[in-house]
Amino acid sequence: MFSIICVYNDREILDNYLIKSLDNQNTNYELILVDNSDSKFKSAAEALNYGGQKATGDYLMFVHQDIELLSENWLIDAEKHSNSLKNLGIAGIAGRAYNKGWSITNIKDGIPPRDVSPNHGLKYPTKVQTLDECLIIIPKEIFSKINFDEENCDSWHLYAVDYSLSIKKIGYDVYVLPLPAYHRSRGYSLSKGYYETLKKLLSKHGQDTSVILTTMGDWSINYPLIVQKYYFLFKNKIWTLLKN
Repeated sequence: MFSIICVYNDREILDNYLIKSLDNQNTNYELILVDNSDSKFKSAAEALNYGGQKATGDYLMFVHQDIELLSENWLIDAEKHSNSLKNLGIAGIAGRAYNKGWSITNIKDGIPPRDVSPNHGLKYPTKVQTLDECLIIIPKEIFSKINFDEENCDSWHLYAVDYSLSIKKIGYDVYVLPLPAYHRSRGYSLSKGYYETLKKLLSKHGQDTSVILTTMGDWSINYPLIVQKYYFLFKNKIWTLLKN
């Protein structure tokens, strides 16, 4: 059974997307809602650890308030996939792998909905380096050993990226599951907090990898982050102009 943990700050969005799709599921689940409309929690890691400690299911699913599960058997299929992966540390629905220029995912996002990636059409669980934060699944026995890092992930960004790298370090695998979902947000949030957390993660994981792959870009430990930041912003601006 899944324990579904969601930190929310907009009840209307929560009800119209995540809750609406959960109500259509053909299986039981435990729902743990963490109300952060008053900004009680200062980071996603803190809020999700709080919710995760309450969970009793075999799998803990940490999910954004504006995610819609695009199948009545979504949770059933997710559990089947998770049970089949014997060395599973964490799974999600979007991630990045080496030698893949785009995110690996079956997600549609934005208004109107569009495919997040040309790699849309995933049919099998696929190993990746890191996962996007929009929806992640962690076996309870794993989460009981390793929580989200509240010290290094002290904003609302990159906690799944950090968890993915940390879990690989101790020998577990990271997967994207071939499940369809809709994310209302485009997810492009490169705030000051994003870069501050990213700097900490480059330091934390620099001895284990030369590059951290994220759904927002690739970040090298060998070049100053400020240089990479402005190159990334310039590249995205050119790409946007070309698309328009």
